[in-house]
Amino acid sequence: LTALICSAAGFFPYTAVNFSGKSSGTCWDLPQRHCNLIMDDEAETYKLWKIRKTIMQLCHDRGYLVTQDELDQELEQFKEQFGDKPSEKRPARSDLIVLVAHNDDPTDQLFVFFPDEPKIGIKTIRTYCQRMQEENIRRAIIVVQQGMTPSAKQSLSDLAPKYVIEQFLESELLINITEHELVPEHVVMTPEEKQELLQRYKLKDNQLMRIQAGDPVARYFGLTRGQVVKIIRASETAGRYISYRLVI
Repeated sequence: LTALICSAAGFFPYTAVNFSGKSSGTCWDLPQRHCNLIMDDEAETYKLWKIRKTIMQLCHDRGYLVTQDELDQELEQFKEQFGDKPSEKRPARSDLIVLVAHNDDPTDQLFVFFPDEPKIGIKTIRTYCQRMQEENIRRAIIVVQQGMTPSAKQSLSDLAPKYVIEQFLESELLINITEHELVPEHVVMTPEEKQELLQRYKLKDNQLMRIQAGDPVARYFGLTRGQVVKIIRASETAGRYISYRLVI
């Protein structure tokens, strides 16, 4: 991300410095508003790259087919693919749309929409739902800048369970929460693995520890009520400590 060091108001020289600390050139007689625009475009491009990168990781961790190139995409590659002038709609957020199919069932597909408007209303939800109907896709994620109107939120509930549409704020996706050093490894169990666990320890669902469906990690994995997640923590004595939590 380029930081621009500007030396006066109005028309003035600036030096562009990248993350490596190297100057990428000096420009003269550049209006301050243009300097601000360049800085805004740099920051916005970096943010969009980070958000889409986290989304690709999220899709992969949910079992959807994502190529290694998509997971490893660098900032410069993102710019080549989508552009680096968000102020000129290069890219527009809507250009970042993602469609992936599940590894175990290619008919299980997931859309990820990036609406251009800061706060979306029911009209946008209807547009996305129509697209999902046309392509026979039942699951989607909407990445919003500032949230949704109350009517838009209500429409998501009204569409369930036929259509499962989740929402994330852009600010929630600037980092991958599962990669944070304080977040232990989470492994989502299949229904068969859950049943085997309950039988092995002669337990019932309500005897397991719990995790809220609204927990940030649960939302990352798209966990729903009744699922079980295995949590693996480092242990100084046992090497690792494993616990199981029921999603409520």
